[in-house]
Amino acid sequence: MSLTLFLFMGLIGVFFVMFLKRPLINLLGEDNFLISRLNNAEWFQNHWLAGIFLFITNAILFFSTALLLYVLSYFFIPYVHLPLMILAVIGSLFLWIIINRTWQGTRKNRLKMAAVGSSFYMILSLMLIYMLVTLEPAYPGDDPFMRAIGLFMGIVVTTGACISCFIFTGFSYKREVNEARF
Repeated sequence: MSLTLFLFMGLIGVFFVMFLKRPLINLLGEDNFLISRLNNAEWFQNHWLAGIFLFITNAILFFSTALLLYVLSYFFIPYVHLPLMILAVIGSLFLWIIINRTWQGTRKNRLKMAAVGSSFYMILSLMLIYMLVTLEPAYPGDDPFMRAIGLFMGIVVTTGACISCFIFTGFSYKREVNEARF
């Protein structure tokens, strides 16, 4: 399976998961340990602090996954990186659902919190776009085409993560439950 096909299937999967947002959120009960811990934390109800918390946890998840991928690159086991990337996506979705279920506040403040938290992926996308635009050969006669393909795939993935994080954390769980009743 080529990486382009895997990327395309991943994007379709992310869009499919976004359509199934409400049932996924409902799967996670109120008795979850992380939900109860964040509900008891007063600082979490401040939209700026909650957004910074989301930003930092997104960064930790991203860089820990990148570190594990780097370590796995030393092993000559084909396709071992694919399950790790799938687990990273599931972990991110789990985190975003927990924050969606826990954070209480106005719609405007929820959108601010989601914008601050998902800005990690936007910053990463902008950095990758800059790297793509300024891409030059490493030495005379070098063809940077494969690096450009990698940067483009990185841009697609980080932009998709930014949009998904914003949608999962920025739109209220309570509102969706009320709409489902009517």
